[in-house]
Amino acid sequence: MRRRAGLAGDAQAETKEEFVKVRRRDLERLTTEVMQLRDFLPKIVNGDILGTFQKLDAIESNMEKKEEEIEQLKMDCEHFRARLETAQADCMREKKEKLDFRQQLNEAKQQLLQQAEYCTEMGAAACTLLWGVSSNEEAVKAILGGSKAVKFFTITAQTMESFVKSLSDDMKQQDLDTDENQFVLALAGIVTNVAALACGREFLVSSSRELLDTMMHLLGDMKPGLCTKFKVLMLMSLYNVSINLKGLKYISESPGFIPLLWWLLNDPDTEVCLHALRLLQSVILEPEVLAKSASEMRDTLPFQRIIALSKSRNADLQALAKELLEDLKILEYEA
Repeated sequence: MRRRAGLAGDAQAETKEEFVKVRRRDLERLTTEVMQLRDFLPKIVNGDILGTFQKLDAIESNMEKKEEEIEQLKMDCEHFRARLETAQADCMREKKEKLDFRQQLNEAKQQLLQQAEYCTEMGAAACTLLWGVSSNEEAVKAILGGSKAVKFFTITAQTMESFVKSLSDDMKQQDLDTDENQFVLALAGIVTNVAALACGREFLVSSSRELLDTMMHLLGDMKPGLCTKFKVLMLMSLYNVSINLKGLKYISESPGFIPLLWWLLNDPDTEVCLHALRLLQSVILEPEVLAKSASEMRDTLPFQRIIALSKSRNADLQALAKELLEDLKILEYEA
């Protein structure tokens, strides 16, 4: 009986704990607020959640785009890396080829230099021999009768011009004791010997005027005191050609011929001056030629220089200068 009474008491206590006393007015207000929350809370919460979801979608979309861009960049990077490796391989191959070509070029230059030296030595030897042979009239006729005569004198002009162009301003006389120097000296000597014969003069005037033009041009290009032997041989060639009237007319009518003579007369070498005077004398002693050149000679003739040469210690130069001063008196009558 006591146990039952105890159970009844517990149930009554539990029933009392489930109820709270609230005033009606407070309960009504609480009910109203709960109803308001039930109406407005979903709207507020749903709006925020919707905005959040929209932002989240946008972020996810941007992330997907970024991931695609990153993936594309990775692909581009791999592509460029592959191209770089290919370019580096090509560069290394080209460097190796360049080194190989440079080595081949150096070898070719060396071979070309050796060939040039050989050709120069051979040319100097052959032309020196031909120079000696050309003092024989029959040998000269045989040379001029060959099919390569015109070609030979054309090459002679080109070789002389190339030699003079190779001379530097600080070139010394001792620097010219070379095969190249001997080569052009021999060529000039051959021309001199050929021009010493009537058939040779006629050939040069008719078929090798380029050579005559080249020699006059080179005589004006070389500075005083340089290559005097070469100058003398060319002047001797021109003098020999001037023995031919057609040759004298061609030489004297060439542009710059008279100024060239004045330039050569100022050379410190007596042999150059001597042969320049001889060439001038050829012009003066031919009336037909002198008539065309008298005016220019009268206006530009360096009388003081010729007078100075007439007092030279060189007997031949002194005698020729004095003789020429007598010959020049004809210019006074021509005036």
